[in-house]
Amino acid sequence: MQSDKFPSERQAPDHYTTLEVAKILGMAVRSVQLMVDRNELEAWKTPGGHRRISRTSVERWASAHGLAGAGSAPISPAPPPAPATRSSTPAAQSATPASVHAPQILLIEDSVHFQNLVGLIVKQHFPGAVLQVANDGITGLALYGQIQPDVLIVDILLPGIDGATLITTLRSHPQFARSHLIVVTSLDEAQREPYAFALQGVKVIHKPRLVAELPAVLATCLPQGQVPS
Repeated sequence: MQSDKFPSERQAPDHYTTLEVAKILGMAVRSVQLMVDRNELEAWKTPGGHRRISRTSVERWASAHGLAGAGSAPISPAPPPAPATRSSTPAAQSATPASVHAPQILLIEDSVHFQNLVGLIVKQHFPGAVLQVANDGITGLALYGQIQPDVLIVDILLPGIDGATLITTLRSHPQFARSHLIVVTSLDEAQREPYAFALQGVKVIHKPRLVAELPAVLATCLPQGQVPS
C-alpha cells in the first residue's frame, strides 16, 4: 500500500530537490545535506550544479526510521504516528479526557541506560506524560517535526548530528519556540565550552545529577493542569 507520505507512482518523480526532501522528512535543509554527505541518501548534481536526491533512497530512509506515515509538511501538527524509535505511553492516558492534551516529551539520547533512567523518572513523577525516544540526532529532528513536543531533552554528544548542531537547526523553525529545551550531558562545564554557542539560556543537567534535578525541571516545563499531582 502506498504511503500518503509520498506521491503515487504515477505522480512522483524519480528524484527530489534538497528542499523537497527537507519538507518530506520534516527536517532543515542543512540536515538533509549532511545526510547526503554521509551517503545516507543517494544524490547527484545536474549539469547546472543543482543537487538531486533519489526518491527510492528517501523512501528507504523514511521506512527505516519509521516515518512512512508522516505528512509532507516540515512541521505538522498531526498526532504522532507509532514511532520506530521507542515510546512510553502511560496507562493513565486512556483515562485522560479527549479535550486534554497529554504532555509530550521527546528524548534524543543514544545511551540505553539514560533512556531507561529518563523513562523511569517520567513514569514515576509524570504518569500523564508521553515519552518518545530517538537514538540519534537525525531521527530526533524528524520525530520532532511530527510530534512538536512540549519538552525536548537532548544529549550534547549524539551520533550522526551532535546535540549542539541539532539545537541550532531546530531554532531555525518558528515552531520550536513552543517547546521547552533541556540539555543533559556527561560533560563538565569546561568540556562544554566548545558547545557554548548552542547552550546560552538553556537549562543544562549534568548526568550524575539527573535523578536529583530532572523532576523539578520538568515540573516547570510541562503544561500546567495537565500533569497529575
